[in-house]
Amino acid sequence: MDFSKVKNLIFLSLLVLATGGFLYILKPFFYPIFWAAVMASVVYPIYRSMAKKTKSPNLSSVLTVVIVVFIIIIPVVILGSLIVKESLEIYDSINNNKGAISESIKNLIGWIKNNQITQRFNIDEQVLAERLTDITKTITSYIFTGVKNLTQNSLTFLVMFVITIYTLFFFLRDGEKMLKKIMHICPLGDKHEIILYKKFTSTSRATLKGTLIIGAIQGALGALLFTIVGVQGALIWGIVMMLFSVIPGFGSYVVWLPAAIVMFLIGNVWQGIVIVAVGTLIISTIDNFIRPILVGKDTQMHPLLILFSTLGGLIFFGISGFVIGPIITALLLSLWEMYEEYYHSELDHNGNG
Repeated sequence: MDFSKVKNLIFLSLLVLATGGFLYILKPFFYPIFWAAVMASVVYPIYRSMAKKTKSPNLSSVLTVVIVVFIIIIPVVILGSLIVKESLEIYDSINNNKGAISESIKNLIGWIKNNQITQRFNIDEQVLAERLTDITKTITSYIFTGVKNLTQNSLTFLVMFVITIYTLFFFLRDGEKMLKKIMHICPLGDKHEIILYKKFTSTSRATLKGTLIIGAIQGALGALLFTIVGVQGALIWGIVMMLFSVIPGFGSYVVWLPAAIVMFLIGNVWQGIVIVAVGTLIISTIDNFIRPILVGKDTQMHPLLILFSTLGGLIFFGISGFVIGPIITALLLSLWEMYEEYYHSELDHNGNG
């Protein structure tokens, strides 16, 4: 018996078990660690610029973290609180059959009831009213519950927030050392490891800048538009527009187009015209102008891959999946490229044979 092979097998088994156990311990903190890594990859150029001026890694990390907190996290928390408040008001107004949304539903039912075209379909007014009300309740209830769980479950949110910020600090300060250590241990080779790292960072930047920021801009414009024309719950519908903008194949038109149609049907003609004009000329087209500026040379994937990776990510990982899904897909594509490069001669030989 070759005892050296036995020792190697035992050592590798213990290594795998210990690594698996460690990862299992980290499982509850996956999302804080993941978002810290994503934010670190996005804001690392800011940290590097500060480090050159301050000559202090600790001070540069602290300043970068402060920028992230004030520019990103605090506004998100404040916005979340406003959404909870507004969604609760909308939900109560629908339950009590009062407010602009309930009035719009009643007017729409009245138009359908008195219209010669729709009369031919024998539409049950009561069932239609219940369906429209249920759809509105479902949307507002979903947003209310999700944001409330995120912002008002204070203890869990605070712990995860602190972990994310704490991890971000060390990822900025020691991230380069960590990467070099991982590259040294990993058997893929520095060249391939650098490719995977660049794919992770570029995909993170492209997803956040090209999807989240553009979606946020479209949602903000939609909320402003709905506020001007007097749609109740403008902030909620702006968030819904942002969510649909994030999903490839959909867009903000899923919200503003039905709103415009409802406006026309209930007699609010100028409001409907404004919604169609702004939605078509500004909200839905701003993507074409902003995306090239924000994304630049960051990773671009086939639209079909983006669609399935985003939807699959959202299904499996929740809201974080719109970033996790594309990152996994980008890493898979990189590994297939490495495979093709490594077995290039064998693949060509089999193809020619």
